[in-house]
This record gives sequence, structure tokens and C-alpha cells, in this order.
Amino acid sequence: MSDNSRRQALEAAGLVHPQPEAVTSPLFTEASPFFLSLDKVQVKYEMLRAHVVEGSTITEAARCHGYSRAEFYLVGAAFDEAGMTGLLDERRGRKGPTKLTAEVSNFISGLGQYSAAEVALALQETMGVSLSPRSIQRARRR
Repeated sequence: MSDNSRRQALEAAGLVHPQPEAVTSPLFTEASPFFLSLDKVQVKYEMLRAHVVEGSTITEAARCHGYSRAEFYLVGAAFDEAGMTGLLDERRGRKGPTKLTAEVSNFISGLGQYSAAEVALALQETMGVSLSPRSIQRARRR
């Protein structure tokens, strides 16, 4: 795989290192076809390996790989929790609606002929779940 096609694949997957120019580790700066400072996952892995295997300090490992010390700890925790998949970026924040369970969604679908405000009231009275009419309108579009 050429560097250009690898770069395109990384861009398509959203896995481009945000600051490849900040990666100063010899693995990435010496001419090696394997190591590419644009590869965010590879850089994160090598940052952790530099600390654990080679004995670099956390500060040094983070700096040489274009990350802060705080980011090192976040990457390390993600790796400890999920292994290699922990090195992939995940969407931040809530992972979906918290009140809109399958049961609530079915209830909303069953009251399709009523307005969102009427459904909100019925939902509160029947299931004890408080949803805004706007949330109900969005749920109906799914």
C-alpha cells in the first residue's frame, strides 16, 4: 500500500493524527515504510509501547508522539478497557437518547393519530416518562 493510498484510507476512516508534524519519535521520523505519523491509531499504540516496553516517561512518550500527558492517560485507560479498539476515537457525549427505550418508542408509535403534545401527556400519565413534544416528533421520524 502506498503512502498516498494509506493516507486516503486513514482520512476516509477519520483516523488521521491531528498533529502529525508533532510526532518526533525516531520510529516515525526515520525513513520507514511501516511507521506513518498520520496514522493516529499506530501513533497511540507506539506511544503506550514506548512507555511500557521501552521505559520512557509518560511525559516524554506523550511529547514524542504529539500528545499531552493528559491525553496519554486517556489513551492508556481506553486501551486498558478495550484493547486495540480502545485506540479508535469514539463519538463523545451521550450514546443515544436515554428515555426513548423500545417500549417508549412502541407506545409513541401506537398513538400516531394524536398530536405530540397529547402523546407527551399520555406518556407521562401511563409510563411516568417525561418527553417533550419536540422529542416525540423526532422519534416519529425515525
